[in-house]
Amino acid sequence: MTLKVTEGEQGGWAVIHVCGEMDLVSSPALRQRVHDAVADGRHSLVLDLSQVLFCDSSGVGVLIATRRLMRSCQGRLRLILPAQGAEDGSHVNRVLAALGVRRLFEVYPDVDAALDEGAAPLSA
Repeated sequence: MTLKVTEGEQGGWAVIHVCGEMDLVSSPALRQRVHDAVADGRHSLVLDLSQVLFCDSSGVGVLIATRRLMRSCQGRLRLILPAQGAEDGSHVNRVLAALGVRRLFEVYPDVDAALDEGAAPLSA
């Protein structure tokens, strides 16, 4: 399965929807899309990972590099990792938790919650 990455904008946030598998071969496409968004001046970014079925260490590396990039430009990053979704729960959420890096990210159950300034992120 390949990775499909699409982008939109909602309420001043760039929303990048990711679908498929984030692995050594496909993760560079997401990394490039994030860099392009930041280069275009988008410093508020939502990564919708609710349809990611698999994520290996290179995918996690892209997420950590994205966090670092957003922090370096005083930007904001929010992840969508629903409790239910792609194959009965977020694979990415389980991988991040297992590696002990889940707490580094602001995580929301859906795009609407991520865009709501009054909504609190899900606890790690």
